[in-house]
Amino acid sequence: MNNTVELIGVYGSDELIACSAWTSTSRELTEEKRARIPKLLKDLWNNGHETPFEKGIVHFLVDCDIASHIHLLKHRISSLNAESARYKELKEDKYYIPEDFYNCEVDFVKHNEWTIPERHGNWGEVLEDHTKISNWLYHECLKDMEKQYGRKRAKETARYFKTYNSQIQSDLSFNMRSFANFLKLRYSDHAQSEIEDIARQMLVYVKQTLKFEYTLKAWGY
Repeated sequence: MNNTVELIGVYGSDELIACSAWTSTSRELTEEKRARIPKLLKDLWNNGHETPFEKGIVHFLVDCDIASHIHLLKHRISSLNAESARYKELKEDKYYIPEDFYNCEVDFVKHNEWTIPERHGNWGEVLEDHTKISNWLYHECLKDMEKQYGRKRAKETARYFKTYNSQIQSDLSFNMRSFANFLKLRYSDHAQSEIEDIARQMLVYVKQTLKFEYTLKAWGY
């Protein structure tokens, strides 16, 4: 399965951010002041006056592999809650295989000591098979552990069979100041391709709302 993003909520707008900045003088909006919003937001951002941008919030559901989920967790200025194998059995067995794995052939001469089946012509097929075996072991271990140690302990420990490419769902929100930081670090050629794609999907959805059109332009998007 591909990693996916769903935009489930937006709070605020360019106008709300501008009004927050204008609180120090007058929040009263006129057509003349509305026309100044694009320049105001650009000037605020370029001059490091970033606090008003915290008044806008974007809220997502993200289904992604655990490796990418760890990238999301590193953004402590976001708010994140995620599906947990500690509290429930992950019965869907969702997983992600990077597309480029299927383009990388297995060197059987080099790797035959690991007895990789020759039916696998590429590393994508190997990872797919490995993941299915790990998922089967996860469920079987959970059943046996539950008999001996109880359901709680079984869920806590059987998850060690889950691979980094297992997918979980996260409920994630950013204020617009922290969203800018996320895009800067993750919507980048220097980022891992999976998290870069997640950031790209988020940006596309936020652009489509038109709520933060001038905020995004102020950031260069």
